[in-house]
Amino acid sequence: MPLSRSLFVVAASAACVSALAAPALAPARPAAACGSSGYAYAGMTASRRAYGIGATLASVTSPQVASGHVAAWVGVGGVGMGPRGTNEWLQVGFSSFPGSRSLSLYYEVARPNAAPHYYELESGLAPGIARKVAVLELRDRPNWWRVVVDGKAVSDPINLPASHGAWSPTATTESWGAGTFVCNRFWFRFASLSVASAPGRWSGLGATYPFSDHGYRVVRKTASSFLAGAN
Repeated sequence: MPLSRSLFVVAASAACVSALAAPALAPARPAAACGSSGYAYAGMTASRRAYGIGATLASVTSPQVASGHVAAWVGVGGVGMGPRGTNEWLQVGFSSFPGSRSLSLYYEVARPNAAPHYYELESGLAPGIARKVAVLELRDRPNWWRVVVDGKAVSDPINLPASHGAWSPTATTESWGAGTFVCNRFWFRFASLSVASAPGRWSGLGATYPFSDHGYRVVRKTASSFLAGAN
């Protein structure tokens, strides 16, 4: 589930013109209706490089997936962000697919010059359930990462070449239309957001750049929480 480097340019531009004032959560007007046949995002990226990101994630509505998938995740890396412009990322969060309004808990790894791998940890989860999720670089092991859920490691150590100190973490929702122009509808809550300022040393999220594709919204609630999605 890729996050293009171009989104970080969009995020930086949005930060220059937006004061992050949180609008009321209300149905979107028709002119702002969402819709995409490819990937669309609404979330935030940290303004500084870090060594991990964590949050408590929950779906606040039942996802309505017409085609493709929706997801909400925290992670590092992205399309073209690995060595020599290769794809490299690690993310963990919730996903949902057509025909089901339940959620799956998953993590996904993309290594340079290899197809991404999707690992399902739980399935059939009801909307409203929350999980505390994180990806973090291992202390004293540069370029080696781990996925943690509710305080427990759920992955083996994962080698991500040239990742040490390379990335600004992201927390985002994601919609993929699978080639069909649709509006997948969902809302997710990101709470207790934090980043690792050094391997194993956690601190507040700090300054962020919000980003959102047309028809998708980010609603900032506090310095460490926000809602994101599409009606």
